[in-house]
Amino acid sequence: MSKKTLNTANLEKLGAEKLAALVIELVQGSAALQRRARLELSAAQGPKDVAADLRKRFASLRRATSYIDWRKQRALVKDLKSLLALIESSIAPQDADEAFELLWSFVQLAPSVHERTDDSNGAVGDVFRHAVDMIAELSPRIAVNPQTLAERILDAVVDAGYGEFDGIIPATSEALGPDGLAHLKQIATIWADTAPTPAEVAAYQRFGLSSAPAESVRRAKQLTASVILADVADAQGDVDAYMARYSPEQLTYGTIAPKVARRLLAAGRVQDAYDIAHRAMTREADAPFRMLNADLDEVYEDCLEGLGKLDALKSHLWTTFEQGLNMRALRKYLRLLPDFDDVEAEEKALDKVMDHPRLNVALGFLVDWPAHDRAAKLVLARAANLDGNDYTTLTHAADTLAARHPLAATLIRRAMIDDTLNGAKSKRYRHAARHLAECQMSDLEISAYGAVLPHVRFLEALRQKHGRKYGFWSLVDG
Repeated sequence: MSKKTLNTANLEKLGAEKLAALVIELVQGSAALQRRARLELSAAQGPKDVAADLRKRFASLRRATSYIDWRKQRALVKDLKSLLALIESSIAPQDADEAFELLWSFVQLAPSVHERTDDSNGAVGDVFRHAVDMIAELSPRIAVNPQTLAERILDAVVDAGYGEFDGIIPATSEALGPDGLAHLKQIATIWADTAPTPAEVAAYQRFGLSSAPAESVRRAKQLTASVILADVADAQGDVDAYMARYSPEQLTYGTIAPKVARRLLAAGRVQDAYDIAHRAMTREADAPFRMLNADLDEVYEDCLEGLGKLDALKSHLWTTFEQGLNMRALRKYLRLLPDFDDVEAEEKALDKVMDHPRLNVALGFLVDWPAHDRAAKLVLARAANLDGNDYTTLTHAADTLAARHPLAATLIRRAMIDDTLNGAKSKRYRHAARHLAECQMSDLEISAYGAVLPHVRFLEALRQKHGRKYGFWSLVDG
């Protein structure tokens, strides 16, 4: 490696004095870099100094009001991550309680930060979720009164307008301990059953919502309390208390049943888990159409296996495979079969894939299984029906098949080219030009096109039909 490469080892050879001069030069004109440098200097003085500076930075973030657009959001996220890194490296190893308080204050910044950003990509929310994860790591080491912590948690969850304290109960369960969890359950129940205060009703109305505000607040409190009580029940290992938040009908929902059944399985209550999962499966089977629900399918399979219902399990897995070409289900089905029987069953399954009406789905399955010879055969037989707009599936298939099956790869790329040019999708012209160049490269490997147009004639046909799409041809001709 070159001695001029910018890496830690080479920079260390410059010596402290020269590095300090470089840092001073680099931070000039950058408030963010200057803040980072000051915080690092504080960290070198010890946890108390850096904690004080972190609190000053938190206060500054809390007071800020300017909107942060998407161009500046990356810098904000980097700044927030650097604050967490300082807590993790400079404070947590020496003072877990101080680190916990700083992390709690950090999470409380979420509303003021979210109010002035558009977090459509979730990057800002991820930073605050990471802070909660860090609290979970610290939880066994902190010294805090369990009842006081329970009260702080209730206040925080109730006020968390952006869900920033989601997961805080599992994160602090060790610090809460049995007494704290019991106290949190008690005060959450009391809070939910207490009539809405005038302040709570007024806060609801400030959002422009005036229809039965008191009743709406009451329902919102009950919903929040049910989430808290479910987390408490989980931490206490009380499956029945967790289930209690749901009505009998809700326990048949495909979004709820898997979570409940998983907890019952973990508690060794396999039959109860099966009953829950089976009712949900029956409900979905009776629906006009069944949505794919991998969570429900998998927990139902675990229940069948736990009860020794292997024939029912195999039947379910095969049906699941057939309905949506579910690769996971087929692999699990084959593992349950005796040696040699699985080979015959695999061939039968792949035959079904070849006949599947959704061509692109079938092609994606065969490419990933993998069954590349079959995938190529499928393309050669049904190329005219390829959906060229499904460029993610087709690009992957073409790249995978190109080495051993260049004609199939060419037909796949032609489907994408035709879709782009027929639809005049100018933003995809550069991709279509690349696909055409790849077709030309594959042409050298194709010994016979059969009934398919050779590359030269395909190119002529393209120029004749789309000759006025100058943006595309300028990319092709260079």
